[in-house]
Amino acid sequence: MTAATDPGRPLRIVIADDQASVREGLVLLLGGLPDIEVVGAAPDGEQAVALVAEHSPDAVLLDLHMPVLDGVGATRRLAAQYPEVAVVVLTTYADDQSVLEALHAGARSYLTKDAGRAHIAQALHAAAGGLAVFDPRAQAALLAATLARPGPVRETAAAPPPDGLTQREAEILGLIARGLTNPEIAAQLYLSNHTIKTHISRIFAKTGSRDRAAAIGYAHRHDIG
Repeated sequence: MTAATDPGRPLRIVIADDQASVREGLVLLLGGLPDIEVVGAAPDGEQAVALVAEHSPDAVLLDLHMPVLDGVGATRRLAAQYPEVAVVVLTTYADDQSVLEALHAGARSYLTKDAGRAHIAQALHAAAGGLAVFDPRAQAALLAATLARPGPVRETAAAPPPDGLTQREAEILGLIARGLTNPEIAAQLYLSNHTIKTHISRIFAKTGSRDRAAAIGYAHRHDIG
């Protein structure tokens, strides 16, 4: 049973950062919250994976640039071996390459280190519940990367969606990639929340996405959004 299915249980997390002061600060900041339990802290991605194997946490908060095994490599291993564990990136970097690499590896959320304790905690809980949270700078980097891609816009827009997606599903996937929540998508398209959830379930199935972050990565790889 996870914190997402048992609201009374604290969210169990592992923290990974190669800077001891940052790592210890995060342990103190987040461990002091009543709804979060820090079960381990690691100085590199290799040890983070080992701690996940040992403690089975709900989520991992990790930096991208670490020795031995970096954050992208650790995320890739965690997504393959422990797909039920949510990965939240907390890093200094918000450039499009870093964001896209993390999302493609399987990260669910992406924050920069100027995020406050409440925002980090919210992102961890949301990621454990299958949702994605993005720092505004990371979201802007994703949007800039999408807009910077060359190619004739008319032909791309006219092409049929990939993997059997309907036009409506592609439209909703594009809104997900822009960071809209289910209620925001429902309001924009004048549809019910239930209808949006049904569409999103089909989108996940057709694109092979296990969560919102994976769907966002798929959308950017296929120029949807």
